[in-house]
Amino acid sequence: MKSLVVHNDRKHQNRFILIELVKKGIRLKYRRSYLGIIWSLLEPLLTTIVLTIVFGTLLGYKDPTFPVYILSGRLLYSFFSQSTTAALKSIRQNSAMIKKVYVPKLLYPLSAVIFNYVIFIISLIVLVALSFIMGVYPTLYIFQAIIPLVLIVGLSIGVGLILSTVGVFFRDMEYLWNVVLMLIMYTCAIFYKPDRIMGSKWSLVLRLNPLYCIIANFRNAIYGQSMDWGMILYATGFIAVSILIGIWMFKKNEDKFILNI
Repeated sequence: MKSLVVHNDRKHQNRFILIELVKKGIRLKYRRSYLGIIWSLLEPLLTTIVLTIVFGTLLGYKDPTFPVYILSGRLLYSFFSQSTTAALKSIRQNSAMIKKVYVPKLLYPLSAVIFNYVIFIISLIVLVALSFIMGVYPTLYIFQAIIPLVLIVGLSIGVGLILSTVGVFFRDMEYLWNVVLMLIMYTCAIFYKPDRIMGSKWSLVLRLNPLYCIIANFRNAIYGQSMDWGMILYATGFIAVSILIGIWMFKKNEDKFILNI
């Protein structure tokens, strides 16, 4: 009974620490910003306007809902990019606290993903508003959006745990990850429609990208189309494996972190 009480107290304490780390992450993100959280609404909107003008003109898209297409992909990619990058840096950025106070180290990359997810959820307000303005109205399929919104968190946690471990021992990972993110962006069909690619031998480049699978199904929910369950199952399997590998790598190496930060 006593061990059960201690276990529950520890869980409550870890939950409290996680919440505080999430709050700290949000405060630090907008510490020197005059617009604060409002910037999370303005930035994707301004980027969408630029991408719509540039790629809508270059690629000749006449679809009036093209801005919704771009924004829906841009928001999910931005969350994945920002959360995994924050997780990558989380252990080294909290080195002072790690050396002074015992906190389960897993909470640092986890909080990095969660605080970015909170900001991401708030930014969806822009997508809802733009969808109504552009005439993309919700259908019953919109409830399927819950699935990709859950999967994107799992993918970010799995990849984030791997990166946070590697980043402690290999400092250049931060720069390499920026290059990898750029390659991932181009294989997510954010500002172009993948119709021609999906009918060619290059379709595997997109289908093997779990982030593209998530984005494509999120768009299906917005545009009132059914899910591609093959993509969903693939993304789910990829996420499960990445989380298992991430936890294994993190737990195996966490005692060495203090010697390398």
